[in-house]
Amino acid sequence: MSSARPYIWEKTYPPGISWDAPIETLTLPAMLDRSVARNAQRHAISFRDRRMTYRELENAANSFAARLLKAGIGKNDAIGFYLPNSPHHVIGLFGATRAGARVVQLSPLDAERELIHKLKDSGARIVLTANVPPLLPMALKLKAAGFIDTLIVADDGEWGMPACPLLPVPDDKGVVPLERLTDAALPAQWPAIAPSDVAVLQYTGGTTGIPKGAMLTHANLSASCAIYDVWFNPQSSVKPGEARAICALPLFHIFALSTVMLRHLSNGNEVLLRQKFDIETTLEDIELRRATHMNGVPTMWMALCNHPGIEKRDLSSLVSCSSGGAALPVEIVERWQQLSGKILRSGIGMTETSPAAATQPITRPGKIGSSGLPLPGVVIEIVALDDPRRVLPIGETGEIRIKGPNVVSGYWNRPQDTAESFVDGFWLSGDIGYMDTDGFLFVVDRKKDMIISGGFNVYPRMIEEAIYEHPDVEEVIVIGVPDTHRGEAAKAFVKLKSGAATLTLEALRAFLADKIGKHEMPTALEIRSSLPRTTVGKLCKRELAEEEQEKRRALPEAS
Repeated sequence: MSSARPYIWEKTYPPGISWDAPIETLTLPAMLDRSVARNAQRHAISFRDRRMTYRELENAANSFAARLLKAGIGKNDAIGFYLPNSPHHVIGLFGATRAGARVVQLSPLDAERELIHKLKDSGARIVLTANVPPLLPMALKLKAAGFIDTLIVADDGEWGMPACPLLPVPDDKGVVPLERLTDAALPAQWPAIAPSDVAVLQYTGGTTGIPKGAMLTHANLSASCAIYDVWFNPQSSVKPGEARAICALPLFHIFALSTVMLRHLSNGNEVLLRQKFDIETTLEDIELRRATHMNGVPTMWMALCNHPGIEKRDLSSLVSCSSGGAALPVEIVERWQQLSGKILRSGIGMTETSPAAATQPITRPGKIGSSGLPLPGVVIEIVALDDPRRVLPIGETGEIRIKGPNVVSGYWNRPQDTAESFVDGFWLSGDIGYMDTDGFLFVVDRKKDMIISGGFNVYPRMIEEAIYEHPDVEEVIVIGVPDTHRGEAAKAFVKLKSGAATLTLEALRAFLADKIGKHEMPTALEIRSSLPRTTVGKLCKRELAEEEQEKRRALPEAS
């Protein structure tokens, strides 16, 4: 596969879109300023029973930035964000970065040990949280243990009635309610920040080892938004400033932070921010508030497709439906198109690509099962699994590597990890895939998930796709387990649809007989009432793999 231009995927681009279109980079505060100049009185955020205009968002962010500066928090400081989805996260991001600080994303679902690692690794001694359980109690515990110096507590009730009771904020040294953070006049001049400065430390890689802080610069994040604009805006029937985007994904994750929140705010659109994904709230956003854009992970689209009575709901306002974060079963793509008449586009993106990488066209057919075409400004190559410098021909399967202005420069304080993850200016994704003659990218699996069975490479995702064709299967995860004859073999964990009869391994293998090879056949099947998920709702292989390891460790004792 040659890396020389013109790239093979350019011939498949929709009319009017150029791969080499200018990709603008700027700081996040500058991005907000530009949106405010164009859309001051438009609504930026809708949350619970409040709507905030772009001018109000800018004023709140500037006030937060001024207060931070007066408290001695600014350039080169790290601020941990330990927050639920709320406008405080959006205000805090623009305010902290205007003050020159970098934001450290902390997941509300992180275990205590993970939070301690991220705080110590990032140097974040200041944390912004909210007066809600379980966040405030955990933050107070971390402060008492000496991992936090200053804890700023936002009032979640500021935005209307929350789902859970609010907690009192203790009158302790170093614990400051946000409303009592010393008010301050705006400075005559804000601290100088550059697009190359780190804006966000987004931790990743926790499933394969110690989480690493991907250094997302202002330039990376703004480039990602610009790349999406070059691709989507010419194909969209909705003009910038007129869209309403559902954001039920968690803002502590790059998908929601960049693809949804930053991208739509940079265009002057209204973000329908929700604390969590809820099917009825989402349908209300579509039917009553006439949402035009929705991004979700596959489990969200599965839930909508399987929702009782979904056939009778009005989905006509949607113009863009996108899935990311994990493999999207073909069955769900076809089901959603039957329900809504809309194409459910899949793509590929990672924390390290901010997360723009590849996606399907809007105005012309894509390819089912594909992650789409490399986006403008992004170069994707397939390289040998045993030599990341050897680029493979079109159609051959190998590791996906990516280069572009949206790709991070490395990991915070981890030069060795950075060196191992980059080759010839490309970031090595760890995904296995191939590219066809039209430039469409197909992701086969994760490199770390690949099963080597009897000397053959077996890709769990391919088996999962085949199992999803079974009419009684709602969700499936396939992992590799030890096998005395093959070394490794596939085991399937299946959640059946409501009312379905039980499924045996023999029946499953008979169903798969004409769909996958003998070396790919599952040797074990476990039916479950539910399957584990990650913090952003993706099906989680790691938890099942750990369970299997525990079972094997217990075998000698049991015998």
